[in-house]
Amino acid sequence: MRSSSFAPGMPRLCIFLPSFLCSDSVMSAPPLTQIRSFHLDAPRSQVFPLFTAQGERAWVPGWNPEILSGAEERGSVFRTQNGHGQEAIWIVTEYKPLEGRVSYASTALGSHIGLVDVACAEPAAGGTDVSVRYTLTALSEAGRAFVRKFLETGHYSRMIDEWRAATADALAKSRSTK
Repeated sequence: MRSSSFAPGMPRLCIFLPSFLCSDSVMSAPPLTQIRSFHLDAPRSQVFPLFTAQGERAWVPGWNPEILSGAEERGSVFRTQNGHGQEAIWIVTEYKPLEGRVSYASTALGSHIGLVDVACAEPAAGGTDVSVRYTLTALSEAGRAFVRKFLETGHYSRMIDEWRAATADALAKSRSTK
């Protein structure tokens, strides 16, 4: 008998997903989230492009996205590989440069799946306030360990501090070459 939470005649979504995504042991844990913000002394028009697939090349060592579809717009897809050989597939879920917002969904196969939201706001005092939120769900025990470590408060805060320093350096370099 079907659960009353599904419409009659409609199959459960899990039928269409790989079994590792529907495992009770993986699906029972809620997604974990961290959010942090930092300020950059540059206008949003200069800051926002740093948070696109191509723009991150200016400040992320080893960042070399392989564009599979589109460019920056919603629905664009790219692939990356980290220093440990882990491949991730990314899709742009929101791209609103005039509002300073970009979001991505990504999966590191066999490890985790999640969302990354970046919002760039222009405060009255000038510059740009950047907010970065990661929401991750583990797909395996190894993924669960990764997610816990990655989103641990101290680790995440240090990472966002590194983002601030690296993006500030990239902005300074781009100003000096103009």
